[in-house]
Amino acid sequence: MTTVLTPASPLTAADRCDRCGAQAYLRVVLLSGGELLFCAHHGRKFEPELKKIAAEIQDETERLTSVPESVNDEER
Repeated sequence: MTTVLTPASPLTAADRCDRCGAQAYLRVVLLSGGELLFCAHHGRKFEPELKKIAAEIQDETERLTSVPESVNDEER
């Protein structure tokens, strides 16, 4: 049997961490089906265990430190 994963949509402010309710920056698609969402803190905390059961991990934590394009344009 072959499993084809559809491309994940970007996480939004409406996506919340399954552990604490903060904004989610990681989506973990499970090998067994389904998905879990985690904030950056809980994603790092559970990373070793998640890697064992994940088919795919969508990590958008770089958004926490990146500067939005519009801010860069205003400074010029």
